[in-house]
Amino acid sequence: MSILIQNGTLLLPEGPARADLRLEGDKIAQIGPGLPVEDSRVVDASGRLVFPGFIDTHTHFEMNKGTDRETADDWATGTRAALAGGTTCVLDFAEPKRGAALSSALETWHSRADGRAWCHYGFHMTLKDWNPAVRAELSAMTAAGVTSYKVYLAYDNLRLRDSAAYEAVRAVGREGGLVGCHCENGDLVAEGVAAMHAAGRRGPEAHPHSRPPLVEAEAVGRWLAIGEMAGCPVNIVHLSTRRALELVRAARARGQACYVETCPQYLLLDEGRYALPGFESAKFVLSPPLRAPEDVRALWDALAAGEIDTVGTDHCSFDFYGPKQLGREDFAKIPNGIPGVEHRPVLLYTAGVAAGRMSAHQLMQVLSERPAKLFGMYPRKGALAVGSDGDLVILDPNATQRISARTQYQNVDYTPYEGMQASCRVEHVFLSGVEAVQNGNVLSPPRGRYVRRGPSQFWR
Repeated sequence: MSILIQNGTLLLPEGPARADLRLEGDKIAQIGPGLPVEDSRVVDASGRLVFPGFIDTHTHFEMNKGTDRETADDWATGTRAALAGGTTCVLDFAEPKRGAALSSALETWHSRADGRAWCHYGFHMTLKDWNPAVRAELSAMTAAGVTSYKVYLAYDNLRLRDSAAYEAVRAVGREGGLVGCHCENGDLVAEGVAAMHAAGRRGPEAHPHSRPPLVEAEAVGRWLAIGEMAGCPVNIVHLSTRRALELVRAARARGQACYVETCPQYLLLDEGRYALPGFESAKFVLSPPLRAPEDVRALWDALAAGEIDTVGTDHCSFDFYGPKQLGREDFAKIPNGIPGVEHRPVLLYTAGVAAGRMSAHQLMQVLSERPAKLFGMYPRKGALAVGSDGDLVILDPNATQRISARTQYQNVDYTPYEGMQASCRVEHVFLSGVEAVQNGNVLSPPRGRYVRRGPSQFWR
């Protein structure tokens, strides 16, 4: 039986419109005013907003598997939480072991996700090595639907030399793909940690001082130079500072194509969380760290101006009464990361649309349309259009809810957004034309499918 969604405000590519939408099978079959009911099941969306399914461009599920630093959310719990919040597709990071083939990581991530994911999913591929063997694998990755990669300029066990990063950007560019980068200067981070230790500062409050804004800005500038020299667009993940944003603006003014992701934590939280009593601030140890209020304001201004392309969560959940405790005597040993995959859409609607900082159409662009374009899924995903996949979210903008670890689907013992009031609620989620969330409750069984992605669709 088809499903007819009536009387909602649809967030279409060209803008919001009051219209009906019919789902048949796993696709959107019709859009228009006053569609006939025929034999469809009717869902009344009066007073609701209807979005294309949200896409989270940055998750880490089942990371550090089998170690004392394993994430709290595996593929089942993490994607179930994502779906509950209206995210119908996630892009997670497959990480090969150093010296191993990319295909080994792809096989491992498929073994973890296939048949267990509640929402659709794809994989970015982390490049820990760069050599002829890795280069030779790129075409096979493209054929497998992996068209985006990540490199690090920090962490000794992850980072590439600048020359290797440059070669990787060029090679991936020839495949029509995109390379993103964790932009922190690893050597300066190490110096900052050593300086904090030398000063006797070992609590979590020392974390932001060990990697100040200049550490991010230097790496962003270097990454942009690598992309410019390679002649290929590049992506910056989890940008957190005004100083780095200014470098992006300068590069774009010169005509360089580059893309920026930020995260909800850099829009909703600030460095004041590192002043919490005792060890409580360990909940907010992530990299880059939370920043100053002026950085938060700059990111909101950039988001409203269309300068930020995507908002991913960097969901990397470690239990506070678990792996986070490993750093009780030394902040540098606290596993970096926070949860957020479940609450991103409602919190961004609340702080963005309801607060008058951005429109609902702009929210649709950064959570659905642009991620789908940038990562080779548009218009199959990221759009309410005839022929697009039947992934959509019905949001009630007049409901309220309070964020709490006690009521979340995320399998972690805290949320960094504890007690925040959201001025909307995810009412229904449809995944490939099937209702998967009803009145905020996730329905069984898991229906997530692997998404084979094509070339990036650049617009800058």
